[in-house]
Amino acid sequence: MYNFQQKSNQPHVVIVGGGFAGLYAAKELGNAPVQVTLIDKRNFHLFQPLLYQVATGSLSPAEICSPLRLIVGKNENTHVILDEVIDLDPEQKRVIMREGVINYDYLIIGTGVSHHYFGNEHWETDAPGLKSIENALDIRRKIFLAFEEAEKVSSPEEKEEWLTFAIVGGGPTGVELAGAIAEIAHKIIKDDFREIDTTKAKILLIEGMNRILPPYPEDLSQKAQESLEELGVTVLTNRMVTNIQKSRVNIRHGEEEETIKARTILWAAGVKASALAEVIAKRTNVEVDRAGRIMVESNLSIKNYPNIFVVGDLANFSHQDNKPLPGIAPVAMEEGLYMAKYIKAKVKGSSIEPFYYKDKGSLAVIGDNYAVVNLGFLKLSGFIAWIVWVFAHIYYLIEFDNKLTVMLQWGWNYLTRGRGARLITGEISENNLINKSFNNEHYPPTLTEEKETLKV
Repeated sequence: MYNFQQKSNQPHVVIVGGGFAGLYAAKELGNAPVQVTLIDKRNFHLFQPLLYQVATGSLSPAEICSPLRLIVGKNENTHVILDEVIDLDPEQKRVIMREGVINYDYLIIGTGVSHHYFGNEHWETDAPGLKSIENALDIRRKIFLAFEEAEKVSSPEEKEEWLTFAIVGGGPTGVELAGAIAEIAHKIIKDDFREIDTTKAKILLIEGMNRILPPYPEDLSQKAQESLEELGVTVLTNRMVTNIQKSRVNIRHGEEEETIKARTILWAAGVKASALAEVIAKRTNVEVDRAGRIMVESNLSIKNYPNIFVVGDLANFSHQDNKPLPGIAPVAMEEGLYMAKYIKAKVKGSSIEPFYYKDKGSLAVIGDNYAVVNLGFLKLSGFIAWIVWVFAHIYYLIEFDNKLTVMLQWGWNYLTRGRGARLITGEISENNLINKSFNNEHYPPTLTEEKETLKV
């Protein structure tokens, strides 16, 4: 256990979480008369909007990740700690980590959100969500392994199950995953197999509301659905998932119950606050919303604790239009920049206006040539929207090297229709294959079984 000691008498700003909000605050405070400590349990910043492209083999993990020390390393006033915050002592202004304790004058917390299974956490084993690099690699393995297993089995029923992909949740993540998997099956790998026709793969997108992309204008949601259907995705709206178990998804549509048999089930239906939110609420008595997010004041601080701030997806900022800001990267970036300006002003003895987010719009990609964009004053769909989506994401990538790499990789994938990172990692064995259920009739016998046959 170590106790971090400040090296100057300047105010100490502790930032928990190297996501968009925390990182933008740290970068902007680089030239401020403060000492900054950035704490994260990972040593890298993850560009989460492109995580689905790792999950579907378009990009490799390193292309959407940047080491935190590389990003803020030039800031002489910034110290990076690889550790996990597990508790707070707001009265003594201390942050408790797994391996140490650190004092603060200003505390910024932006640890984000995780998957929300609405009280059915046991579903996670069979229906993983997409929030981390590890999630993405696991999903990539499931997707490409499904085609390999379908190639080997002889039973038509089993082939169909392996070639059925069910995505639960019709928000941007679900739409992007469904579109990418459809392109893989129907375009990218259609000539790679001999025993299966990948173009017959079923990609099902299940949404509980009456349309996909509910936050978007209705006409853009309709265009997105039409585009998905052109790619071969079956969109199932007004369907509530009642159970997930191994390779089965039970859904309810009105009074009707239906069971979908799919060996690959992916979850994109909801999020909840990270575990640290519960600690914050317990130590400060602050209110939380239904998803566990912290209710913040108009300057992003916690009620009765003006030196503790919560930012990004972890915060419920409902001071505009009486509804919380969306959990998207631009919001987190703006909150991070605001925090830096706020602290600079406080150090100088001045003040600034409450936080206000000017909506820059929302984007969702459906395929290589199709996206929907809502800029408020302008709504776009199709190829032009896709171009806007591409340049917007490249613009926000942290490092120049990453921007160049991603742009070249996307360009190459577009020209060749390839998926350069479609690797299946890990041992391929009976113990870790998904729902392995082969019988001796169509599964190769072991060496022992072959010897026993010879004896007979």
